Amino acid sequence: MKFCVLASGSSGNCIYIESKGTRVLVDAGISRKSIKDKLAEIGVELDSIKGLCITHDHSDHTAGIPVLAERHHVPLYATGGTCSVVESNVKKHFAWNIFEPGCSFEIGALTFEAFSVPHDAGDPVGFVISDQDCRLGIATDMGEVPDLVTHHLRGCNALIIEFNHDRELLLNSSRPWMLKQRILGRKGHLSNDQACELLKGVAGEQLRTVFLAHISAECNTPVIAHKCAQATLTSCGVCGNTRVCVPTWPCPIIEV
Repeated sequence: MKFCVLASGSSGNCIYIESKGTRVLVDAGISRKSIKDKLAEIGVELDSIKGLCITHDHSDHTAGIPVLAERHHVPLYATGGTCSVVESNVKKHFAWNIFEPGCSFEIGALTFEAFSVPHDAGDPVGFVISDQDCRLGIATDMGEVPDLVTHHLRGCNALIIEFNHDRELLLNSSRPWMLKQRILGRKGHLSNDQACELLKGVAGEQLRTVFLAHISAECNTPVIAHKCAQATLTSCGVCGNTRVCVPTWPCPIIEV
């Protein structure tokens, strides 16, 4: 299995995953043109995508859905709650493959296990994606880390997890207090410290790659987030086995 984070952050999110001839996207929060161009950079044609799986209904994860569905006929996968909000927002109906949190579904060679995450959206989920040989966990956009999330991510070979903000940088930022409260809330976004606690719960010899996603441009930096994650993995005794990656452009393909 390999993956490439095409976009990550409040301006848009999109992840490409491939294994054994199956190519999928998780989220499409950037334009169709951006997705097409970024896929071309890694030698992938947009029309080869076999499915688009949506974590939740916010526009930075869904903006590209209408064009991808209508022009390229990419099959859509989401929870019922996510489907309803997306259609209400864009005033259009799409053909959905609906799944429930706690259940699994297949797209070609890939098996998706969906699990609920705490975020202020209709019915948000994370995923563990497997191809029988390895497991990739995706958990972004959540305000805290319930035991259920840790349980699902334990045993993964690679993780894409949220390191959204440094708490002090957020509190000292010029953002409105109500926005700070939302981000810090139980259905907001993970701080570096919260993400590191999640890492402590799932770190092990099997974990080879951790990708730090949804890093705030104003209230965090890749350097700070990387330092926190690296220190946590070192304290867990797995630093030598696990690489820590942050978003870079052009986006590299990461082998799981």
